[in-house]
Amino acid sequence: MRIRVIGLTGGIASGKSTVSGMLRQMGVPVVDADLLARQAVAPGTPAEREIREVFGAGVFRPDGSLDRQGLGDLVFADPAARARLNAIVHPFILARSQEELRALSEAGHGIAVYDAALILENGLGGAMDGLIVVSVPQEVQLARLRARDGIDEATAMARIRAQLPLAQKAARADWLIDNSKSLDETRRHVELVWSLVRERFGA
Repeated sequence: MRIRVIGLTGGIASGKSTVSGMLRQMGVPVVDADLLARQAVAPGTPAEREIREVFGAGVFRPDGSLDRQGLGDLVFADPAARARLNAIVHPFILARSQEELRALSEAGHGIAVYDAALILENGLGGAMDGLIVVSVPQEVQLARLRARDGIDEATAMARIRAQLPLAQKAARADWLIDNSKSLDETRRHVELVWSLVRERFGA
C-alpha cells in the first residue's frame, strides 16, 4: 500500500515549524522541504553554482556560503527573481522529497507529513492526501515576523504578501491548527488533528 502524504503548510511566521516539531516529538515522520532547500544550495551543488551565476556574488558571504537572508530580501521584493530562484531549487527539493517518502514507505510507514511553506503556491495541494494549515491572525503573524527577523513593518508585510493569504490557505485545509494562543494549547490541537488524520486513513 502506498504511503499517505499529508501536507503541512502555513504563512510565514505562523508557527508551521513549531507544529512540525511537535509532530516529530509524537513520532510522526516528517519530510522537511526547508531542510531540503538548504541542502540544495550547499556549497558546490549545481543549484548553488546556478544561484551565483543568476544573482551574482552579492548574495554570498565572504566565506563563500550563501547569504540566505540577503537572498531572501532580494527575492521577496521581486516576484520575477523569486520565480527564478524557485525554478533553480524546487526540482532538487521535489526529487529528494520523493526519495525520502519512498524510503519511509519501504520502512513500513503508512503515513508521513510533507512540511513546506509553498505547497499551495507551487500547485502541490492536489498531490497531497490531505492538508494541515497552521493559522494565526495577520496582526499576530506581522508582530512575530518583525520580532523574529528584526525588520520594519513594510518589509514584513511585503514578505507576508509574497505568499498566498493565510485565509485562502485556511479555506483549502482539511485540518486547521490555530497557533495564536499558548504552546500547550497548540500542542493539544496538534494531537487532536493528528488523531483525526490517523482515523481518516486507518493508520
